[in-house]
Amino acid sequence: MFKKLQVPLWFLAPMLAWGQGAVPVPPVPGVPNNNPAANLKPMSTLRPGAVGGGVRIKDLTFIAGARPNQLTGFGIVVGLNNTGDKDTVYSKQSLANMFKQFGVNVPPTSVSSKNAAAVMVTAILPAFMKSGSRIDVTVAAAGDATSLTGGQLISTPLMGPDGRVYAVAQGPVNNNAFALGTDAALVMKNHPTAGQVVNGGLVEKEVKVTLVRNNQIQVILRDSDFTLAARMEEAINAQSQRLGGKGLIAQALDGNSLLVNVPEQFRASPIKFIAHLHAITVVPDSKAVVVMNEKTGTIVATSRVRVLSCAIAHGNIFLQVTSEKDVIQPPPLAPAGAATTIVNRDSVKVTEGGGGLNVFAEMPTVQEVARALNSLGATPRDMMAIFQELKRAKALQAELIVQ
Repeated sequence: MFKKLQVPLWFLAPMLAWGQGAVPVPPVPGVPNNNPAANLKPMSTLRPGAVGGGVRIKDLTFIAGARPNQLTGFGIVVGLNNTGDKDTVYSKQSLANMFKQFGVNVPPTSVSSKNAAAVMVTAILPAFMKSGSRIDVTVAAAGDATSLTGGQLISTPLMGPDGRVYAVAQGPVNNNAFALGTDAALVMKNHPTAGQVVNGGLVEKEVKVTLVRNNQIQVILRDSDFTLAARMEEAINAQSQRLGGKGLIAQALDGNSLLVNVPEQFRASPIKFIAHLHAITVVPDSKAVVVMNEKTGTIVATSRVRVLSCAIAHGNIFLQVTSEKDVIQPPPLAPAGAATTIVNRDSVKVTEGGGGLNVFAEMPTVQEVARALNSLGATPRDMMAIFQELKRAKALQAELIVQ
């Protein structure tokens, strides 16, 4: 009834080898696969978008503790071509203090600061910067200097909010600016009273960073959003088994942060776990927002902007005022002493433009909103007025931000 099954010896060799894992069994058609990790794709932390589609968590969040720090200092820029401070008290005192450090004792009243300027120096110290690393610093005139072009920043300590010195700045000021001419006729390019010292800051003290607390890391969203936090929690938990976690490892605390448990296999090297975590992708959600800048006439709207069915009529009022000079001659038989006079004649002209009332159906996309407004011949500033009235009429289903 049964036939003898002959199995070659080479087939058994892999299973008999010391320490060799079992050979995976290929899936059988029609039989469901009980392995929950069978459909998970391998992830490489060096390949963006390795898991699914969307945006990497790395681009949407940062890890609590890995934050930059602001540094400030007060220094002096020298080597200016008679464009420095006009002998102000603080600039002269600062120069006298600097001379004193080099053994030159002079009273502040005898110091001229026309070729020097008192400046405020600021910098951003990124996380994990070690002693000896270099950062860029920004320099801005604190007095009445007219230009910092061509100046040299003297060694300036940069302190944190705790009063400790974390970096020292020094180097040439670059601002790609100039100001030529007189008070009556001046040609200026860019902003000459501020500049940057590229790689001019030398880190002296490292800021200690704690990323893991109680075997957990906190992921902070750059922009608060409940939908994104929920999607991110779901995306991380979907990769829990592949990352070595037991059960659900991520929990959304609120619309701005998530708490993620570090699996046991990564507790000795949490940086590797964070790298894997950053490579997971999620589809972010966007709010319906219209941002208007009245100073520049710029309008930006997101794709979710929606306008309900409404009727719009928009017109423009142009006011033209002209002034002309008329010469009035004295009439015949005018009394003695009558003279020709010149008088101003002003005229005002009001022109109202615009069409009639236009009825628009519901506009569910930003493309249709833009097409409808363009059909009215509205300029960007006209659109600002229309958006404000649409919001007041409850027809604009979006947040309106006016700057």
